[in-house]
Amino acid sequence: MASIDVHNLKGEPVGTFELADEIFAPGSVNEGLVWEAVKHFRAAMRQGTAATKNRKLVSGSGKKLWKQKGTGRARVGSVRSPLWRHGGTVHGPQPRSYDYAFPRKKVLGALRSALAAKYAEGKLIVVDTLALGEPKTRLYRQALDTLDAKRTVLLVESSQELAANTVLGARNLDRVELLLSTEVHPYDVLRNDRAIFSRSALETLQESLRKTVSKRRLAQLRKAQVA
Repeated sequence: MASIDVHNLKGEPVGTFELADEIFAPGSVNEGLVWEAVKHFRAAMRQGTAATKNRKLVSGSGKKLWKQKGTGRARVGSVRSPLWRHGGTVHGPQPRSYDYAFPRKKVLGALRSALAAKYAEGKLIVVDTLALGEPKTRLYRQALDTLDAKRTVLLVESSQELAANTVLGARNLDRVELLLSTEVHPYDVLRNDRAIFSRSALETLQESLRKTVSKRRLAQLRKAQVA
């Protein structure tokens, strides 16, 4: 079983944390599953407000422009016809939702892969706590710089340990996102350069993800470790 160092917000090591093989074992990253989860997440984020006007909605009289026969011209019924300039649009986009059903087990599997990939890259950081004595943005910026988290950062805290000072101190930081361990999505882990978990948050998340590993997947991981 692998382990990772636990630091405080001053960058000092204060212990270690045991990582579950079901999540962080080498070769446990399923790139295809992660791609599916990210695609679903981004589809659900789409506003879906694009719209065009059909012949019912565009302005213009509904009067027949000239009689049906006898003029030598093509027959026409309305100035709002799609064939005419300023007429309605045929089969144009209408407001809709781009969301679709996606199995929860797939989301959790993708989250395991995203965490394993972040750990393999050396960009997963565990701290004893994210709370500071004062809710000062400057103090949190200094702490993140000390932890070498100078680009986009994901902060994850457990719901039991989340303090008001953490929210007040981190909410104004540029390119820093604060989430609960129950809200983390694979997209959040991947789109940020660093992922910083409190010990309690990673412990809670790891325990919940271990329970969702299928027996077949667990056998595959154990076989890969033996090989």
